[in-house]
Amino acid sequence: MTSFLAFLAALSFLQLLFFGRLMSAEKTISPGLLTSDVTSRETHSEDYCAMYDICGERSDGKVLNCPYGSPSVKPDELFSAKIQSLCPTISGNVCCTELQFETLRAQVQQAIPFLVGCPACLRNFLNLFCELSCSPKQSLFINVTSISEVSGNMTVDGIDYYISDTFGKGLYNSCKDVKFGTMNTRAIEFIGAGAKNFKEWFDFLGEKAAPGFPGSPYAIDFKLTVPESSNMELMNVSVYSCADTSLGCSCGDCPSSPACSNSEPPPHKKELCSIKILSIEIRCIDISVAIVYILLVFAFFVWGLFYRKRERRRTGSTKEPLLSAIDDDDINPVNLQKDESFARKGHEVDSQVTEDVELSFIQEYMSRFFRRYGIWVSRNPTLVLFSSVGIVLILCIGLVRFQVETRPEKLWVGPGSKAAEEKQFFDRHLAPFYRIEQLIIATVPDSKHGKSPSIVTDDNIQLLFDIQDKVDGIRANYSGSTVALTEICLTPIGQDCATQSILQYFKMDPENFDIYGGVVHAEYCFQHYSSAETCLSAFQAPLDPSTALGGFSGNNYSEASAFVVTYPVNNAVDDVGNENGKALAWEKAFIQLAKDELLPMVLSRNLSLSFSAESSIEEELKRESTADVITIIVSYMVMFLYISLTLGDAHQISSFYLSSKVLLGLSGVLLVMLSVLGSVGFFSAVGVKSTLIIMEVIPFLVLAVGVDNMCILVHAVKRQSPELPLERRISNALVEVGPSITLASLSEVLAFAVGSFIPMPACRVFSMFAALAVLLDFFLQVTAFVALIYFDFLRAEDGRVDCFPCIKVSSSFVESTEGIYPGRTGLLARYMKEVHARILDSWVVKMVIVATFVGFTWASIALCSRIETGLEQQIVLPRDSYLQGYFNSISEYLRVGPPLYFVVKDYNYSSESRHTNQLCSISQCESNSLLNEISRASLTPESSYIAKPAASWLDDFLVWISPEAFGCCRKFLNASYCPPDDQPPCCSPDDGPCGLGGVCKDCTTCFRHSDLIDDRPSTAQFREKLPWFLNALPSADCAKGGHGAYTNSVDLNGFGNGIIRASEFRTYHTPLNKQGDYVNSMRAAREFSSRMSDSLKMDIFPYSVFYIFFEQYLDIWRIALINIAIALGAIFIVCLLITSSLWSSAILILVLAMIVVDLMGVMAILDIQLNAVSVVNLIMSIGIAVEFCVHITHAYLVNHGDRNQRAKKALTKVGPSVFSGITLTKLVGVIVLCFSRSEIFVVYYFQMYLALVLIGFLHGLVFLPVVLSMFGPLKRLTNIEIQEVESSSSSS
Repeated sequence: MTSFLAFLAALSFLQLLFFGRLMSAEKTISPGLLTSDVTSRETHSEDYCAMYDICGERSDGKVLNCPYGSPSVKPDELFSAKIQSLCPTISGNVCCTELQFETLRAQVQQAIPFLVGCPACLRNFLNLFCELSCSPKQSLFINVTSISEVSGNMTVDGIDYYISDTFGKGLYNSCKDVKFGTMNTRAIEFIGAGAKNFKEWFDFLGEKAAPGFPGSPYAIDFKLTVPESSNMELMNVSVYSCADTSLGCSCGDCPSSPACSNSEPPPHKKELCSIKILSIEIRCIDISVAIVYILLVFAFFVWGLFYRKRERRRTGSTKEPLLSAIDDDDINPVNLQKDESFARKGHEVDSQVTEDVELSFIQEYMSRFFRRYGIWVSRNPTLVLFSSVGIVLILCIGLVRFQVETRPEKLWVGPGSKAAEEKQFFDRHLAPFYRIEQLIIATVPDSKHGKSPSIVTDDNIQLLFDIQDKVDGIRANYSGSTVALTEICLTPIGQDCATQSILQYFKMDPENFDIYGGVVHAEYCFQHYSSAETCLSAFQAPLDPSTALGGFSGNNYSEASAFVVTYPVNNAVDDVGNENGKALAWEKAFIQLAKDELLPMVLSRNLSLSFSAESSIEEELKRESTADVITIIVSYMVMFLYISLTLGDAHQISSFYLSSKVLLGLSGVLLVMLSVLGSVGFFSAVGVKSTLIIMEVIPFLVLAVGVDNMCILVHAVKRQSPELPLERRISNALVEVGPSITLASLSEVLAFAVGSFIPMPACRVFSMFAALAVLLDFFLQVTAFVALIYFDFLRAEDGRVDCFPCIKVSSSFVESTEGIYPGRTGLLARYMKEVHARILDSWVVKMVIVATFVGFTWASIALCSRIETGLEQQIVLPRDSYLQGYFNSISEYLRVGPPLYFVVKDYNYSSESRHTNQLCSISQCESNSLLNEISRASLTPESSYIAKPAASWLDDFLVWISPEAFGCCRKFLNASYCPPDDQPPCCSPDDGPCGLGGVCKDCTTCFRHSDLIDDRPSTAQFREKLPWFLNALPSADCAKGGHGAYTNSVDLNGFGNGIIRASEFRTYHTPLNKQGDYVNSMRAAREFSSRMSDSLKMDIFPYSVFYIFFEQYLDIWRIALINIAIALGAIFIVCLLITSSLWSSAILILVLAMIVVDLMGVMAILDIQLNAVSVVNLIMSIGIAVEFCVHITHAYLVNHGDRNQRAKKALTKVGPSVFSGITLTKLVGVIVLCFSRSEIFVVYYFQMYLALVLIGFLHGLVFLPVVLSMFGPLKRLTNIEIQEVESSSSSS
């Protein structure tokens, strides 16, 4: 797989073996160069050797030089040519034998693959050991300080190596930035143990290693000054800068090169403008908003003052205030039709009233339609009820195909998603990302100091072995067979799982714990994981301690407070070969083991345990969906109960069982739920899956809309004259409120319908379901519910008990309670008329209200920029989920970010193309190449979110075929591939140490310099050798083999035509702890790739496993704003068409926009993030806000009088229904949600819904009436109501 571990395996294997041998090789070379224990000053002269020949070897096979000084010798011509090929600075006499030189050559070949990409560094590094081994001036800077006897021979045991400060600094500076791409790190980590300067590097190289451990067989003391009494001198051969033009290195290996300084630096994140006032830092946008608001308020109050004075002068004392408007709410043509005499009276009143009524053509048509329709429904209630319900029930049949979509990639990622396409391309051409199973064992912080003690102790490591034993013992059941970890785990090389655990330092074998030295060995491996063979993992790769430890700072691994154990498991695309089925079964058993056995084990040691499997999130989300079923049901039941009670009258306790509307309310609620089921059934029938958001939000939305309509309809019927026949009352009520209900419903349907065109599936599906549900709800309200109203009023007038209509009270009692419905004004209506409207009538109150509401909206606009995108995992999951602790542990302990792949499409490797040099980062590559730019971006991780240089198969391949890397790309005489000398068939582990003879003695390098074109292979050479490289195992003699590390980094399908369709270069993101980090890292990676694609004219894209889930947040603001704008635009068009009033439609849209903006301001205050759930809530808020505002606006338009009078009448007539139908209903339901067990319900449903209800109430019943009374449209003259009365009278 293209896994990080696979990559590590190959590279690490090379690294560990390399450094283990390099250390011994370098020290072996050093002994070959060491001088004898000669103290006379005459021995330190030119052409004199301090050490010559080999006199023995240690028990671990490392050779030791002879400590005897001797004159330098002249080599023969062939030997001299060999020396010149490796050590061009040495000519003439030498101080090494051919055996010493071959040992030197064999050992340094392990370092060459690491450094060959930077010729200057390689040359300086080789010169260091060439001078030590073979320089004819050896005795001038080498002094043998101690000797030892081995097998009867005296051998070198310690030397002083005098080196100039200039050479030391030059060597280190030329090599410090050289990359070792296979491990996404610097070569100095392997050949210098991460030294920070040349002195540390020399100390590391000169340390004497114990038998069996990597390092020098004798001590080398690098000295920077010579004794004054000595005639010795410092070794100071020419040192090459990495910026040297003749030995130039790439920009990735030498950022200080002048050729790289002209490269465009990576863009830095723009800082927001801010101004510091005293100790408070205030953003410029906040100051700007405040200044604009102050100016607007000042201008508004000035206008209000002059306007008020002008009105007083014009009207004097004759102006009728808001509350002194005529109190003839019931005088309306629709209420004055019982008989002809009453109708004539209505004509007389209408001649006065209709001069003040404003109706559009569409409203006129709707009024006439609802008058005739109301009479028809009243005469055919049974037919209407059963036919309308039957139509919706037919739609409900589709519920048999009901399915819920729970896969995150199907919920948040659209079919045209860039991330989805890139993931599909990556999985198809390279390999799917592996599954991750993880354990985090951590120490408990000290109660006094709050600091967590180190977890790296003998007891804790033994506990880790016990835990590993139980994990290895898992046998999951899958289709009748058992599944073990070894069957599904990732195995990059060999058969061992690539488990990331510090137990790898003991080869995952508890018997090795004491043999290797326990915790002391682990701490040794923390610092030498890349150089010590004994620290090599069981899967033959070095283990970076930062991947297996957590809770440490810098490189202080011994202070780590957590073990991080990761089990990479093979993944499959679309469950190919049932591999994922086996993995899922094992993961289920793994989680159960962690809960039942591992957790008690860890807690008994006073440690903490958190754990997770690849399938954990999906499983916990499924559990979360049912965790609050009872809470939701209780919330709806409370709303149902309130609705049933609020529709009735309670003027007299004795008549409550007649005047109550419990049965009607419950029937209406059932109609609401039926509309939801009809919508879900229809879309299920056509193959659209539902989502959890739909099941949780749409009933709430439709209930709000439906209850409001029910209250408005019932209250409108109650307001009619009891002297009219019931069918006339229902007809008049529909004429009065039918247009506003239609206006509100059509606005909501259209607003939701346009949302079905957005790309995000969750929002699109929600909009589709919501639009149809609201439409069906409207259909049932004006059909079935009107019929139910007719039956309920007949029941009450016939003296039948609510809920038990078979029970009938005496006729005398019915007569005594006759007229209870319209006879008295309700308490809420009296409050609206006598208290609420009176307060709003004050001019000062109006000015303050407008200034306050506009101020909060203005502040909300500034606050909106503070809303963060994302959805924290902890909020989505149940509060008692085991993943809550896991995500907290990830943020606290993890020190490694997710892998990041830069994928290149259609790489043209032909010799005529520039693509190779545009991608690579070794010598002769372009300074602005992809890999050089990645390396440069890693220098600014705070803005690029790139932690390390990229692992490059291309760099390693070019080094692998390089003639300098003579131990890598080799061929037999028959031109077939010849592996390195330390691999079969050249060397068999069973035959003891590998020699230079055997079947591979005649192998030669694949190419000479003359075979290459500017050190680059031809098209044919590239085509032939790339498969060799990808199949080559890494080893000490050649650490650049691509097998394991790059097995899945290149798509070889069809590459023979000179084009590689897909290849990847892997690096890592910095640790990502917050949702914002994930979003910003993805945005930074895409911006970087886009910039590189434009610069190099190549198709490059970034890929990480989490991108598909976070892509939505890159455009979440755009999606939210577009949906809100489209919804508001749709409502505006509907209102304009129905009312023909541009000004009233504009006021309505302004108030709706303010509600949405204020809700977003509350989101910022409560730290509610912007995500699909909150976007759905914002869209839904527009639908509910319409109910708060449309009825008030419509009532204002159709009433008579001046602005104040019309606003008062609208508030008095419709206000109580809006308040009881939406505000109180939602409040009692929302309050129950605060007891939810899921944080997502508390945050996104309780908090947001509560804010929506309060904001909607304040804007609909406070701000909107004030705005209409001050700025509402003026009246127009028409006589439509008289015509309606006449036509209706004639029709009767």
